[in-house]
Amino acid sequence: MRATTLPDLSIRQLEYLVAVNEEPNWAAAAERVGVSPSALSQGLSELERRIGVALFDREGRRRVFRPAAAEVLAHARQVVALTTDLAAWAERSRTGASGRLRVGMIDAAALGHYPDVIARFREGHPTVEFRLQVSPSGELLDELESGALDLALCVEPAAGRRGIWMERVMAEELAIITAGEAVPQDPKRWGPWVLFADGSHTRGVIERALVELGAPVNVVTESNQPEVLRAMVALGEGWTVLPKVQAGDGLRVGRVIAHRNLVLARRDGAAIDPVAEMFAEAVLA
Repeated sequence: MRATTLPDLSIRQLEYLVAVNEEPNWAAAAERVGVSPSALSQGLSELERRIGVALFDREGRRRVFRPAAAEVLAHARQVVALTTDLAAWAERSRTGASGRLRVGMIDAAALGHYPDVIARFREGHPTVEFRLQVSPSGELLDELESGALDLALCVEPAAGRRGIWMERVMAEELAIITAGEAVPQDPKRWGPWVLFADGSHTRGVIERALVELGAPVNVVTESNQPEVLRAMVALGEGWTVLPKVQAGDGLRVGRVIAHRNLVLARRDGAAIDPVAEMFAEAVLA
């Protein structure tokens, strides 16, 4: 069988493609990668020529991505992120520097489950530039995929993410939280609800559990901030479902209706970073 001839792509061209996708306009993308807009345009035209697929359509004076560009963009993001990992590893190897660690966590992990791990790591590695980002799971996985994070501790998504390797670290109980009233035995009498925003991983877990139990999913308020959900419950707006670690004071923790898996996520195939490995081992321990 004849081997497939690989296109002669440059990482620089793939970097251009990622910048155009992430910046608000071509001028900003060109500034980000340190070239002129015309050089950016020429580089992307050469990328199209080398792969043999048109990536952009014209809308007046603007160029917009074609649907076919999604596959190329996903590949570009992965290659650029892995190359950045390799360059950072090589720099640390040359200089002996302790380096930088960028970790993303959902709020329940950062504030509820692992604050002691974070504190001990910072204390034990004073030369490491440790940066912590607290965001919803979807944002963390996007940031990890793009190379903006080295590790992410988040809710396991319903489907895997290309280029991301995930390891389960715990199954977290999700319980009904009320302002004080007992939860009736009959699920048809439950609610109304104040829940995480539609589209979030945890919201999907909660809704599936409520449907399976036969409870009405009448959502009156949404927020990705647990403190907002707790405040709405305290005001009598409805009930919520939260990890037990985020139940807070003054509210009643009722029946556990579901579990969500927390995972430690990394870029698959990235150069091994000793600093990141040490932090991952601390979390897994």
